[in-house]
Amino acid sequence: MASAAQPVPLVVFSHGLGGSRRGYSYLARHWAEAGIASLHPQHVGSDDHVWRGNPLEMVQRLQTAAREDEALARVLDLRFALDQVLASDEARLIDTSKMAVAGHSYGANTAMLMAGARVQTDRTGLTDLVDRRMQAAILISAPPLLGQGPAQQVLGTLHLPTLHITSLDDTITLPGYRSTVEDRIAIFEAMARSPRTLAVFNTGGHSIFTDRTTRSGPQTSARIKGATQELCTLFLRQSLHQSLGSRPSQLDSSRADETPAGTPAPAALKDLDARARHFAHWADRHRDVLDRFVTPDGPLGPAASNTANG
Repeated sequence: MASAAQPVPLVVFSHGLGGSRRGYSYLARHWAEAGIASLHPQHVGSDDHVWRGNPLEMVQRLQTAAREDEALARVLDLRFALDQVLASDEARLIDTSKMAVAGHSYGANTAMLMAGARVQTDRTGLTDLVDRRMQAAILISAPPLLGQGPAQQVLGTLHLPTLHITSLDDTITLPGYRSTVEDRIAIFEAMARSPRTLAVFNTGGHSIFTDRTTRSGPQTSARIKGATQELCTLFLRQSLHQSLGSRPSQLDSSRADETPAGTPAPAALKDLDARARHFAHWADRHRDVLDRFVTPDGPLGPAASNTANG
């Protein structure tokens, strides 16, 4: 239970194109049970209203929702919602040193912008979209940032811990647009400075990461959602703790004279061991639905030999 004496971490979540703030309740519930709050704003202009109205105008509505103005407005949506919460009475319940951004699909684009993606825009006053209050990012089914050049140029300087989640059948198909799992892998590989984790499931399409029960069926849908929420929570616990002083590069000053330069202190090594054990345990329990799993410490899981370390 959150209190002023024991504030909790916060995840700011961005829904996908045509989605809504209610579309990822399985994640919100799991985080709440784990003692992590989450904030789910509605992106008016690229939410579920794109599916309503004249069917003959749907393509135009989708194209409008994917334009640069809307992509930038989504970042401002998240920032505004967060500012409102932190200016309210509920602010005392939030540990502002432990905040992360997350998103699915188009929402993962929004999360990348808040986390440090470098983009070019003609909009004045929006040269810096990074929200430095964020300490980690979760990118589920992330498509490329369109019109921004090579992924390494856009994402290569992003340094926050990132979690990338996708599946072999994770394909986005819209009028005039298609994006596949290869795009998600390219984004993961481009973030060379990020302590990054990648999970690729061997089944489930793009919408399986929402609350919907997809054509994969209720059992598979439940398996993928269960594995996803567990991994997200594990990542948040570890990456937000790192941002508060347990980064492997930080030495214990009390023993710095005993430790060779560049060597993690015993406490940091203990954290690294714990992280590796928890990730390995997760991968082992979900091996039947995993195609590959890569952590900052290297590939894990039954398909490790198929994994590029980036």
